[in-house]
Amino acid sequence: MNALPADVAELRSPRAIRERCERVLQAGLRGELAHFAVDVARLEDAARVTAELTRARYPQLDIPPHSRFAHFDAGGVGRLAALERAIADRDPLERARVLADVVVTSVLLDAGAGPAWHYHEPESGLRLARSEGLAVASLSWVARGGLSSRGEPYHVDADGLAAVDEPALADAFQVRPDNPLVGASGRVHLLRALAGSLRAHPQIFGREARIGALLDFLVAQSEGGAVPAAAILRAVLIGLGEIWPGRLTLEGQPLGDVWQHAAAGGEGATRGLLPLHKLSQWLTYSLLYPLQVAGLRVTELDALTGLAEYRNGGLFVDGKALLPKHDSVLEHTHEVGSELIVEWRALTVALLDELLPLVRHELQIELGLPALLEGGSWAAGRELAQSLRADGGPPIRVRSDGTVF
Repeated sequence: MNALPADVAELRSPRAIRERCERVLQAGLRGELAHFAVDVARLEDAARVTAELTRARYPQLDIPPHSRFAHFDAGGVGRLAALERAIADRDPLERARVLADVVVTSVLLDAGAGPAWHYHEPESGLRLARSEGLAVASLSWVARGGLSSRGEPYHVDADGLAAVDEPALADAFQVRPDNPLVGASGRVHLLRALAGSLRAHPQIFGREARIGALLDFLVAQSEGGAVPAAAILRAVLIGLGEIWPGRLTLEGQPLGDVWQHAAAGGEGATRGLLPLHKLSQWLTYSLLYPLQVAGLRVTELDALTGLAEYRNGGLFVDGKALLPKHDSVLEHTHEVGSELIVEWRALTVALLDELLPLVRHELQIELGLPALLEGGSWAAGRELAQSLRADGGPPIRVRSDGTVF
């Protein structure tokens, strides 16, 4: 890959995410933030809730890393096993490519659906909402060949993605006036922009312009059958950097999930810029299984950070570790790029690092951050939301464009 400008490379590193989110947390502990006060003593309660839910969900404490693949089996239906049976006759690297095709598109389609949307699965009769519903709907779309220019099941290519329009997405996700999906147009933009990125980066996605060719690229980058987690994230951010709409740029490079906050610190052109890269990091976590199928080991996994999204963030707000400083925090709907939402997301990332050793102590096991998220903090945030609000929505309302939450 061509060398990136140093400032852009810095903002794409998990180290920068962690360091800058920690600066926001320290400002909160000093009482200097505009929107949230921080009560770290309440993290003990959040840790107990998270540990109890982790034990309930994984009684043997054999917790997998957080990934999109778990959502494919929502409602106890073995959809992932069905996919793997369908491709069982292919060699390991091709199976890994298919899994990458499927999971990357599903992650990119996973921004918050809104409380009114659901997906009715004809085969099972299940009515699925939120992230699980989006996962099952996206998997079904790919299984029917809906993202393939040839109409081939479980095949995704640039021409197929480029042909997606709002009616096609509405049909796949059963969108109707009485079943509205938040950010539908943003999702269409992402898929069509993804087609452009696949074509623009043949060094990563090959001449075929296929998502799964990322696996070939990472195999070539590996040493001794191993690849660092940060290298996976770097490839994702370079290969998919152009798909995010209307975001900040630096030295001609799109920055993606990077926002402005005065407490973020930094020097020179990056001063005050706060990288979060939520979808890209979740995509990286979700690529762990395809990489395993391809025969690669992922090292230095804890270099990645927690995910700056509303279930983890809701755990801290509903659990009173984050205390709103003014009424509009909970009463108003906020833009994703507002200082308030950026502050909330940064504090979420930093507090997940603080929560991890507390949950380790509760469970008495060596727990990594990906397992904390899966076990875990995301589910605890959802359970708290469902206990406190009739619609099960997050404590803070966000006007989503379909590309962040």
